[in-house]
Amino acid sequence: MAPPRQTLLDRLSLRERTFILEALRQETVGGALLLLGAVLALAWANSPWGGAYQAVREFSFGPEALHLHLTVQQWASDGLLAIFFFVAGLELKRELVVGELRDPAKAALPVAAAVAGMILPAVVYVLVAWDEPGALRGWAVPTATDIAFALAVLAVIGRYLPAALRAFLLTLAVVDDLGAILIIAVFFSHSPNLPALLGALALVTVYYALQRLRVRGWWLYVPLAVAVWALTHASGVHATVAGVALGLVTRVVPDPGEERSPAERVEHHVRPISAGFAVPVFALASAGVSVSGESLAAMVGDRAALGVVAGLFVGKALGVFGGTYLTARFTRATLAEGLAWNDVFAVSVLAGIGFTVSLLMGELAFAADPDRMERVKAAVLTGSLLSSLVAAVLLRLRDRVYRRIYEEETRDSDRDGVPDVYQAESGEKPC
Repeated sequence: MAPPRQTLLDRLSLRERTFILEALRQETVGGALLLLGAVLALAWANSPWGGAYQAVREFSFGPEALHLHLTVQQWASDGLLAIFFFVAGLELKRELVVGELRDPAKAALPVAAAVAGMILPAVVYVLVAWDEPGALRGWAVPTATDIAFALAVLAVIGRYLPAALRAFLLTLAVVDDLGAILIIAVFFSHSPNLPALLGALALVTVYYALQRLRVRGWWLYVPLAVAVWALTHASGVHATVAGVALGLVTRVVPDPGEERSPAERVEHHVRPISAGFAVPVFALASAGVSVSGESLAAMVGDRAALGVVAGLFVGKALGVFGGTYLTARFTRATLAEGLAWNDVFAVSVLAGIGFTVSLLMGELAFAADPDRMERVKAAVLTGSLLSSLVAAVLLRLRDRVYRRIYEEETRDSDRDGVPDVYQAESGEKPC
């Protein structure tokens, strides 16, 4: 007897659905603040007070003796984004240990989609920018997906999108973040300062040991995390790597009698800081590019900038969709009832929103060429905007179908907090 065919993007378990929707709710609020930060940056940079914006962004402060006399923009990209990547590390650890990535069969889909969704944008970028002097340094810029920005778009035009598709986008973005931090660590770090790097690794080991020993107390972990970040920054490895490293060694499985694991408790407190402050301030410090006719013409004339637009808008959509489709063909899997391949394509287009990490990679790739860096940043905004608009149209075309699935997933006739569909299938109760 042949084994049953696997179903892709099937309905989540009640526990997983509850966790995913709570995480997405916080990311959606953060996405709205991210958009606000980007709009304020653009408005300020292109206003009569644009000079003040540049002065604030380039203002330096911090202890020189600790190699931390940085500009406001550097504090935002090296410091605040370390908080963002710490949350990403926590999410990745949870997915690997207790989430969707724990099961190889379930992990295959988002991993294949994320990997293809990073490789193809880089290939498209290289094809466009191949013969432009110095442009190939930016190959990694269009490889990232910004989940907060994407969810902010969904909040406006796709509020009824099925939970399984939202979870697919979130899990894909988690794998994408891992790829991004590996790229940053390998390709955008300087020659390492070995003593500082060894010191950072030693303190990460101490953090890990304290987790294993069940030691609690923010007053101990916060200074330790700051020290790890400072040593990582001094080592020449990009400081955001410290955030991911600490997230990955945080305990995610609760002990018997423990209501929530340390990772859940920490994420509950840190995610609002990341989504509500760190990422929006980074957007405010980094997204202020000129949008005059002259600057847009310069962007169109730069192969590096065009490669970023093409990579995000074309490469991401084809990569994520192609990875998903090939996974289905290879495993002989079928899509869940009610979903079609054009739904997957719409979400794949949405993955072309590359705002936060793409801006960071643009800064790292073209730090020695400020003019091109500004054009590449404008290209990130352009590619993300195009992806948003096209995804909005595609999702709206299927809104009636999504609304029907949403109503089925959320109907609670007896108002006991458990949707009827879960009681009918397995009698699950709230966790």
